[in-house]
Amino acid sequence: MAETPSDEPRPGSGGEPSVPDEVWEQFLRDHGSAPKEPSARARMVTERLRQQEARGESPAGWRAGPATSGRKPGPRKGWAVLGVLLAAAVAVVAMRPSLVPGDPFGAGDAEASAASPLPAETAAPTAAPSSADPETPTLVRPFAGSPAERWADGKAGIVLPKATPVGSLSAAQVEQALRQTRTLLVDANLDAATLRGERPAGALGVIEPRQKELLDRLNTSLRKPDREHDPLSMFSRFDPAEIKLVGDVVKTRGRITFKAGEQASVAIHADYTFVYPVVRAGGSTEVTRTIVRRVLDIEMSDPAKYRVTPGRIAVRRYDQRVGNSACDVYDGYLHPSFGADGPTGAPPSGPTTDPYDRSKGIGEDRGEGCGTVSRV
Repeated sequence: MAETPSDEPRPGSGGEPSVPDEVWEQFLRDHGSAPKEPSARARMVTERLRQQEARGESPAGWRAGPATSGRKPGPRKGWAVLGVLLAAAVAVVAMRPSLVPGDPFGAGDAEASAASPLPAETAAPTAAPSSADPETPTLVRPFAGSPAERWADGKAGIVLPKATPVGSLSAAQVEQALRQTRTLLVDANLDAATLRGERPAGALGVIEPRQKELLDRLNTSLRKPDREHDPLSMFSRFDPAEIKLVGDVVKTRGRITFKAGEQASVAIHADYTFVYPVVRAGGSTEVTRTIVRRVLDIEMSDPAKYRVTPGRIAVRRYDQRVGNSACDVYDGYLHPSFGADGPTGAPPSGPTTDPYDRSKGIGEDRGEGCGTVSRV
């Protein structure tokens, strides 16, 4: 609604008589509301500014640009920079929300759940792990489609129990025995040099030197392997000219327990499964896996009561089960088969077993001869 014109001269009129009302009303209809007349104070300010301009003066911070004093940017500029950074961060998160801890947008929930790590094994499982999605392993995800995708990485999966005194052995002596057992497991099954066929000096170095027969047998198997002297009975090894590991992660799952043994000793039982993702050497991209389960019974006696080497462990039993390796090949190396390969080694003659099943004793479902695996 248009305002009613006043009788006072309108701005810019120079004091002339008012235009006829009908003309003014037509102007309002064509151009909208007339501009309001400035107040007396506004006219004073305008006049003062005009006089200052005539004298060549300019009010500070009005028409002149900001002075360059070399000072650091003030808060306004800082907030502007922060706003740019926040905008960039929001863009990145929008494209890859999994980068934010907790994945607040819910992206990748199914994949994260499928690959969430299992808690450490504290007792023998009652059944084989459920079948994973039938995914094909790749160079990027070499454990895809395997229960081992949720297992611990390497030696992180070899968790030692809290040491306590056993018989005449102190907690510190029991802890030393547990650590030496861990060293044997790690160097024999996870060390990169051992896996590519080099001498596992660390593993051999923790064994009681008085076990001369055992050490001679192991050294002979490493030097000149054959059916009676097979290093694979204790060590995991691949021929680097034939097989290459994918990445540097071997999946591990198992447990260590201990109790009082005979001859003033601590008896340690270790049961672990190791999963090795591999490709053929020479640039192949087809990934498969070899699964090795090992059981060790170790003892360390009180050196104050028996003639033993302090700090060394005696191996009382060592046993293994290997999944996906050629039958009856005794050159000291594991020989995994690939989908595109023809049969290698002797044909399987034993039962089909699940290499991921840790609910049974290591020999309960092995049977006679070299069998096949239900999955890799």
